[in-house]
Parts: sequence; structure tokens; C-alpha cells
Amino acid sequence: MTTDERLSLPKLVATTREVPPLDDPLPHASAGDPLAWIRRGDGIVGAGPELLRLDIGEDGRMEALTDIWHAIVQATDVDDEVRLPGTGLMAFGAFAFDETSDAPSTLIVPSTVIGRRGGTHWITRITRAEGAEVPDVDEIDYGPQWSATLGPGRMDPAAHSDAVRDVLGRIADGEAEKVVIARDISGTVPADADLRRLVSELAHGYPDTWTFAVDGLIGASPETLVTVSGGTVTARVLAGTIPRGADADEDTALSVELAKSDKNVEEHAFAIESVLEALRPYTATLEASETPSLLRLPNLWHLATDVTGTLSNGASALNLVHALHPTAAVGGTPRDVAMRIIREVEPFDRGRYAGPVGWIDGNGDGEWAIALRCAQFGGAGDTTSTGDDEGDDPAAADWSPGANATRRVTAHAGGGIVSGSVPESELDETRVKFRPIVDALA
Repeated sequence: MTTDERLSLPKLVATTREVPPLDDPLPHASAGDPLAWIRRGDGIVGAGPELLRLDIGEDGRMEALTDIWHAIVQATDVDDEVRLPGTGLMAFGAFAFDETSDAPSTLIVPSTVIGRRGGTHWITRITRAEGAEVPDVDEIDYGPQWSATLGPGRMDPAAHSDAVRDVLGRIADGEAEKVVIARDISGTVPADADLRRLVSELAHGYPDTWTFAVDGLIGASPETLVTVSGGTVTARVLAGTIPRGADADEDTALSVELAKSDKNVEEHAFAIESVLEALRPYTATLEASETPSLLRLPNLWHLATDVTGTLSNGASALNLVHALHPTAAVGGTPRDVAMRIIREVEPFDRGRYAGPVGWIDGNGDGEWAIALRCAQFGGAGDTTSTGDDEGDDPAAADWSPGANATRRVTAHAGGGIVSGSVPESELDETRVKFRPIVDALA
């Protein structure tokens, strides 16, 4: 970043104060475009107008956003009496899966942040000038219940099975060791749907996941990409999946089957090594648990391995996000070859599905997950109307969504293909992975 570019960056002021407990910060968020990051009742919610948005859509976008954020931090005055991760200056982020994606990678700084962590509640006000006032943000009642209309996307079940067979042939030819292939479903929701209802349902239904809402990307991810807190780095690697059983005996048998599955254990090993390799240059110490554990979710068992370390060289959470993404858990091995195969085989742009989603603060702390079990909603202007009026025109200045106007929504689910994968089983795995977001949308 040049000197002129640094001088053109906004100079911000962030003020954080502890406040009495709030039952639920989510009603303060925007109904149509919420900003939220929630897990086990703790989290942060963005409220009020956006203060700053950084959208970058070209190659090198993650490195560019990291550099710009570091420059903004240096130019910001912070008055933080709480001093917890996520207080003071912070931004929500949602990054595209692929550097070549048409979807931008985005950081958003809200004017107000409401947070709670470990029994401490706070509000942060962020302005562009010392002494500038930020309007109070009131609770907004939830809108009416709504549901989505969903159907096959650009890769239906038959096409997915064909894609898996294609990739298995490439693996057999030695082109790659593992490639993650996804399929999509798409549909619409009412244009005025209160998306906070979806956030709330996911947060309550899947409390051990990261429930997120950033720039129209909403989901509940079980997979931590990386967490940085006070110089400590943690990550949880998930790879290897099997559905939950119908009763206790079947559930136990399935968990044992997963732990002993050569295919799933091999897939998991690829994912662990990709994370360790990416983190080593940024850490003074780094270790992974010796054997995978079994992570139980309401609808799935996963093989899970925790990685912990200590930062070196002044790295921030964004540096680690840049180094880690895409992991073998969502891309494949070797990374560059797997990404090329994904572009050749999948008939769609993943957008932000399987990309990094989370937040970063001015101290370099942050929590980032992989955007899984999620849906991507079209922007506020991405609506269609099926009204009878010939004058319905979303481009008109005085147009407002009618009763039949809709907003597009797309969801993805995928799985890792390695030697020995079975197309039918891989399709079943995507059905199970779709369930959390599809059930919530219904």
C-alpha cells in the first residue's frame, strides 16, 4: 500500500463501554441484512448503518484486505474500557471461496456493535471523527414467519454423481489425492423476509456451531478455520462425516464405523496436514491432538482434531485466514490442483460458500469459521416481482417490493472425494449436510 493510499484511508474513533445485560442483541440488527456472530449464547451483533465497507473482487483480494485493515487499525483512535476480544475497533468479514469468484471478499465496520462474552456485555460506537454522535439503535420487532421455496440448482443429484465419478478417475490417474465436490440448491424467499429469524433458529438449534450472518451469507458452521485470542491460535479440523443413527444403538455403531473408516481417516489426515503446513510459518509453537475425536452434532458425526499454537512475528487473525484458506477440508490436496479441478467440474461459482467468515478486531484477535451449512441471499435489490402491475420495476426510484416479490437464495453442500469414495454415499452425505439450513429455511 502506497503512502497516498494510506493517507486516503478513513480515520476512525472506536469507543467501547460495558453495559447492563441484554437478553438478546439480535433484535437490534437489520431485519433484511443482519450482522451477527453467535456461539453458545455469546457473540457480537452489528447494528445501525454501516460505517465502512471494503469490497475487493480481484486476485490477491485476501492479502489486500489484510494490508488495508492493518492500515485502518493504525489510523484509528480506540477508547476501550472492556478490553475483550471483539471490543474496540472491529469488522465482520465474508470472503469468497475462490480468488477468481465474481463474489467480492468483504469487510464491514458497523457504526454500533453489541457484544457479550463470559457474562460481560458491551456496546461499541465507531465514528469517523472525534465527538461525532452515533444514533441510538432500538430493538426492532421480528417480522412475520416466512419460508423458502427451494429446488435443484445447476448441479442436480445425477450431475453430482457424474462429477464424483469424473474426480475419482482423475484421482486414479494420479492427478490429485483429494478433491471436495459440492452441489447446489436454489430458490426464493419473500423480499421482505426477516432474516434474523433464520439466524435465531440456527443459533438455538445448533448452539455448538458458529452461527453467522454477514452481507447476506447466513449459516451455522461446525468448522473453525482459526481463532486468535491474545497471541494464542486455535483451530478445529473437521473431515470425515457420517449421519446420526435413528436410535442410541445405531448411533453408537455409526460413530464406531466412522472412527474405523479408512476412507474417512485418510480424508481427515489430508485436512490436518494442510492446516499444520499453513500455520507453521506464523507460529512459535504448534501441535495437534494425536488422534481424532468424534464430534456429535444434531444430525452428523464428524472426525475432529484440535490444533493449538502461539503466534510469532506479529501476525493477526487475517494473516492466518489468508495462509489457511482453502484448507484440504473444503478444497483438496494438492491445493492448487484441487482448485483447478473444482473450477473444471462444478458448473457454478461457489461465491462465499466454503470461504472464510468471521470477524477481526484492532488487536489482531478474531474468530473465523468456514462458511458451511449456510445459504447465500441476494442483495436488497436482488428481487423479482410476480405482481400483476405492468409497472413493477425494481429499478424505479419509488418501487417497493410487493406482496409477491422475492429474493434469491442459494445453498451448497459437498464432501471430500478420495480413492475409494462411492458416488451414492457422497450424494447421501450432501443430503445430510443440507439438512440444517434447509430445515431452517422451511
